[in-house]
Amino acid sequence: MVNRPSIYTDADRMARALFERLGGHIRLALPLGLGKPVTLVNALTRLAVADPDLKLSIFTALTLQRPKAGSDIEKRFLEPAMDRLFGRYPSLLYADLIAADKLPNNIEVSEFFFQAATWLGNSYAQRHYISANYTHARDVLIAQNPNLLSQLVPRDGNRISLSCNTDISADLFELRKQGKMDFIAVGELCDALPFMDGPAALPENELEMLLEPAEQVDLFSAVRRPVSNAQYAMGLHVSRMIVDGGTLQIGIGAIGDAVAHALMLRDKAALGDVWKTSPFVLSGGEIAPFKTGLYAVSEMLVGGLLALFESGIIRREVDGVSIHAGFFVEARDMYKQLRAMAPSKRAKIAMMPVSFTNALYGDEEAKRTARVDARFINSSMKVSILGDAMSDAAETGAVVSGIGGQFNFFEQAFALDDGRAILTVPATRFSGGKTTSNIVWQLSVTSVPRHMRDIVITEYGAADLRGQTDEEVIKRMIAITDSRFQNALVKKAKNCGKLSENYQLPEEFRNNTPQALENWLTPYRDMLLPDFPLGSDFEEIERVLLPALSRLSQATTSKVDLVRLIWSSVFESAHPSEEDAMERMGFDRNKLFFERPQARALRGALRRVSKNNF
Repeated sequence: MVNRPSIYTDADRMARALFERLGGHIRLALPLGLGKPVTLVNALTRLAVADPDLKLSIFTALTLQRPKAGSDIEKRFLEPAMDRLFGRYPSLLYADLIAADKLPNNIEVSEFFFQAATWLGNSYAQRHYISANYTHARDVLIAQNPNLLSQLVPRDGNRISLSCNTDISADLFELRKQGKMDFIAVGELCDALPFMDGPAALPENELEMLLEPAEQVDLFSAVRRPVSNAQYAMGLHVSRMIVDGGTLQIGIGAIGDAVAHALMLRDKAALGDVWKTSPFVLSGGEIAPFKTGLYAVSEMLVGGLLALFESGIIRREVDGVSIHAGFFVEARDMYKQLRAMAPSKRAKIAMMPVSFTNALYGDEEAKRTARVDARFINSSMKVSILGDAMSDAAETGAVVSGIGGQFNFFEQAFALDDGRAILTVPATRFSGGKTTSNIVWQLSVTSVPRHMRDIVITEYGAADLRGQTDEEVIKRMIAITDSRFQNALVKKAKNCGKLSENYQLPEEFRNNTPQALENWLTPYRDMLLPDFPLGSDFEEIERVLLPALSRLSQATTSKVDLVRLIWSSVFESAHPSEEDAMERMGFDRNKLFFERPQARALRGALRRVSKNNF
């Protein structure tokens, strides 16, 4: 008779049983992102907080947290929509304790990847961060000698699925099967997770205990942000480099959405006028519709890949599968799509460990055969003029997110005969009331070193850097830099002996300006390039508010800019949806003369956005 897991309905009772079973010291391997069994983890944490003789060590990554509104404006926008936008996802107690600087000494938490910018300024999180490539995180975990693996799982009959997190867990189960690891595996039931079959599916007797809580956790929803002109431009440039019949990897976020949408437009032959009107030099000649289709291998299954799969662009099969991916966390509609998908179709998406997706090691010949014309697309915060990139940490060394799999994909790109690593970076950033260049002379933190430089894309074009001399790399990087910063970089490069004294930037690259970008893409925004190409959980009036709130946020760093917005609220025409927007934010619809300054500034931001768009 096959043993079945012990079923618990009370998380605290199960937590006590686990501490007793493991001698009062739990070394917990916890999946990154969506697969965390929140109810059980919180029960384990509560017990450890209450009893200092217990010890709880947690190794994980990407602790998902709903945003905490800071200013009054943020509260007015977020709080009425929090559950709709992010799901009724419960807070993880260990994260709350870390944030409040109240984590007791008998609990230790280490992460190898952060939710972006969440732990900036938090000493505990920064000190306990472990820097590791995604493919090495498994080995770092094994070195912690975990005695408990716990995961959120859906169930189908007598089987459970690792669903959103095969990334490391699949390898751990296999190592245990081979007798190379010894740990207890337990699960927490979540029917909202799609049951992913294939390598993600396991017999339920792989678990020793299963929590069936009276109220299952609601899944975290990663809110899709509107795609800006700059992000669309980067997506359009990328789309010209994707080879039909090739291999694709993209990440989460607006740039990934832009890439997917641009590829779907390309497949419909809808970009002819866009290319003809481009004021920037275009690279890459891949503009034809897809006859063979693409195969995707990505650490993350994102909405963009699913959209390309549903549209039929991702259809090239490897071992009967069109997408191999390691984990997912996305907007709620993707979870619904996967659950509703016919099993035969869903089987074309295979969830795998990242040892498969992120590396060529193991069955290398087959992987090389499958991953032809591979294009690995990732994002960076800054890139130096010599091609090294800063993607995971700030100049102080504070970790913003983590290296994740970015370097893994650069390694693959160089190892494959026809692979390329494409790094997207916005040409500028606006912070503290000031615009600065993201293309700089030198970086204080390096995520990808210059000897691995490949292709860099900004909104102004693409720079192919592989195999080029330092001088040529500098020329190509300056050609995609915002024109406000080009002269200073040319001067610096000449002073450092890296650029010929008689070099002059060609005239065709001197029009890299936000205005030129706006003139190019704004005419296509309504019909071809919508704000939310993959859909959104924001209501219509919230979509109206988003650009105005962004404008207002930028202005808060400058008294002069705030005064200008208030001035606009008096002397410029009202936004067509202004009164509905003010009501959604909890302000009076029509109180123009005696309302508080922040309401007045919001009106001004709405009117400035309206003036620019209509």
